[in-house]
Amino acid sequence: MQRIEHHASFGGRQEVWQHASTSTGTAMKVGVYLPPAALKGEKCPVLYWLSGLTCTEQNFITKAGAQQFAAEHQLILVAPDTSPRGEGVANDDAYDLGQGAGFYLNATQAPWAPHFRMEDYVVQELPALIEQHFPASDARGIFGHSMGGHGALTLALRHPGRYKSVSAFSPIVAPSQVPWGQKVLKAYLGDDQAAWRQHDAVALVASAKERLPLLVDQGDADEFLAGQLKPGLLQAACEQAGHPLTLRLQPGYDHSYYFIASFMGDHMAHHARYLRA
Repeated sequence: MQRIEHHASFGGRQEVWQHASTSTGTAMKVGVYLPPAALKGEKCPVLYWLSGLTCTEQNFITKAGAQQFAAEHQLILVAPDTSPRGEGVANDDAYDLGQGAGFYLNATQAPWAPHFRMEDYVVQELPALIEQHFPASDARGIFGHSMGGHGALTLALRHPGRYKSVSAFSPIVAPSQVPWGQKVLKAYLGDDQAAWRQHDAVALVASAKERLPLLVDQGDADEFLAGQLKPGLLQAACEQAGHPLTLRLQPGYDHSYYFIASFMGDHMAHHARYLRA
């Protein structure tokens, strides 16, 4: 772990670290915010943020305004990059496949399989590093936006007991039913649609072994709402399965970080309620 950036922020410190990943076989960058308590050596819960398409670790740490709330609730905030990157890593000319579009799963198909193992990275490798190198407890929460909202929901549903809290902003809730998801799932996982459903929150809710309450915020002026996001599908699936969901449709808000920053305080309080219990 090599620290490449650090800034004082709300009594804590925003850092960026780089390390060689055994999951992806590449160098990975990750933003780590340490609240004041962590700087004093006190063990703090960890909240993982998963960003959306095209993002790096920088988008969240510079635009979301989350540090003030992490300081208030004494939470360590961890924001990894969205995919492996670099020479020799498969890519595509489109923004919604390849580098910047890891979709938080382990690819099984060529040419993606050697490096695109973001599920292993986020769920296993990264927490082990964070808990080794920082004053982090084993209380973990996860949230994200768009592709990262998909990742937060599916990883929490796929790994019961791993996280104590989960939430999402404008998530892709049913990737097997929308163009973004269908394109990526076919490329990364092949033609087996049963494999696709293992990374689809709407499908996973039906058989979830754990009932973590889901908090989802969605702007009603989001340009991707009708074609790619379809939160109503998650609402229907949760109602049928009896899974706790709070879905808030926010009037006038779009898909941007202006939206995310507007409701970040609510999400941080949601996570703190469970992580600090």
